[in-house]
Amino acid sequence: MADNSSVLTVSIVTPDGEVYSNDKCSLAVVQTQSGELGIMANHIPVIASLKIGSAQIKSAENSDILAVNGGFVEFSNNELTIVADSAELKGDIDVARAESAKERAQAHLKEANETHDTDSMKRAEVALRRAINRIDISEH
Repeated sequence: MADNSSVLTVSIVTPDGEVYSNDKCSLAVVQTQSGELGIMANHIPVIASLKIGSAQIKSAENSDILAVNGGFVEFSNNELTIVADSAELKGDIDVARAESAKERAQAHLKEANETHDTDSMKRAEVALRRAINRIDISEH
């Protein structure tokens, strides 16, 4: 068994509650606004904003990947907490629903472009990035 100084605890929470928890992780890789960030045990404390992307969590037993849609990450004392707007494990992603969301977002984006509605355009772009992220993670 690994000693506690060589592992980190990872938890991912959303407004709906805890989505993921693992207290035997060796590596976590997240997509921040500044780029990809890898965290191992004993990493310096960090807080960073997340972009729409993936969270990859590795442990001796397995490797998990989640679609994470914004939020922030905080790490200190070998505890990594991701507070996300939404997050889904790869195996929990409903691909048909994500494809439907992508099509709706594309239609809204086209309509917003035609009417020059910048607020609607921004919302549609975010919805489209979220749908594409979920589809990409499901295929990973």
